[in-house]
Amino acid sequence: MATPTLQLACDLIARPSVTPNDEGCQDMMIARLEAIGFQVERLRFGEVDNFWAERGSGQPLLAFAGHTDVVPTGPASAWKFPPFEPTLHEGMLYGRGAADMKGSLAAMVTACEAFVAAHPDHKGRIGFLITSDEEGPAVDGTVKVVEWLSAQGKAIDCCLVGEPSSTHEVGDVIKNGRRGSLGAKLIVRGIQGHVAYPHLAENPIHTLAPALTELAKEVWDEGNEFFPATSFQVSNINGGTGATNVIPGEVELLCNFRFSTEVTEAELKQRTEAILARHGLKFDVEWNLSGQPFLTRQGDLVDAVVGAIADIKGRQTELSTAGGTSDGRFIAPTGSQVVELGPVNATIHKVDECVKVQDLEDLHLIYRRTLERLLA
Repeated sequence: MATPTLQLACDLIARPSVTPNDEGCQDMMIARLEAIGFQVERLRFGEVDNFWAERGSGQPLLAFAGHTDVVPTGPASAWKFPPFEPTLHEGMLYGRGAADMKGSLAAMVTACEAFVAAHPDHKGRIGFLITSDEEGPAVDGTVKVVEWLSAQGKAIDCCLVGEPSSTHEVGDVIKNGRRGSLGAKLIVRGIQGHVAYPHLAENPIHTLAPALTELAKEVWDEGNEFFPATSFQVSNINGGTGATNVIPGEVELLCNFRFSTEVTEAELKQRTEAILARHGLKFDVEWNLSGQPFLTRQGDLVDAVVGAIADIKGRQTELSTAGGTSDGRFIAPTGSQVVELGPVNATIHKVDECVKVQDLEDLHLIYRRTLERLLA
């Protein structure tokens, strides 16, 4: 028979909540949380459903954070099983969101149910910060709820984010920080003309090339004990009219920095624009900061999670800051300790996304043990 965690995970996966749609997932979670004494605030910003739930009183406030939205499935015909029909096969649960992150949401809820049943008068408070805008633009989700919490005078002390952090088995890696993400759209202008008369034109692709080489070779920093060195990557270049005999008048480039705490957003902008100017380019650049780097050093939350993994799995865990951004970037600047712990991430966003059923049960136990270490 299905355990409570597995059953709730299946019920959530069955809802086709492609971002930013929630499709009733939050209603399902809210009903379970209200039944064990949580007070819930539904928070809709724009077209996005969010909620904040809270139980208990005093300090500390330990919040679980996550998202009910999922990425599109791609062609359903490419899946082994229909993506929104949760399927058990050879010890795995298949379905969009199984690993990212409906399995985590189910484990969070059932862990709280078990913890509250055993400790109805627990110390401190338990919170839930849930959005349906993590896989999309992320402008009306967690960031808005954090602003609302601040206006209410509520400060999260510890936040456990259910992103799929694990590599081979649940709990082998947890994320105690993330690199910053700074994107740019660069337009370099030249003079359009006929390829047979280059002296009457100026090819912006040619003038950009030396500057781009320098940007790619630049050492932005050396990283530190927690973060790798900052990286610069070009993600797209577009120029030309489509004709072979026309020198383009401009070229557009998209690029991204994943940066450590050794360099600031302002420094990256200044150094990039200085390189472009030094090469005499005529350019415009539009910057987009997706998130600042953050780090949670060893303390109450890290120690509790590491200890819970050791208790349940009998293993040491690796602390990592690798990977992309998460909604932790909106929570950490408030002063909260933030740790990400979730299932194995090998199949996230892929066709045939899946998670080990046993990993969901282990995750439930780790979340429950973390609650016991901090609030029992």
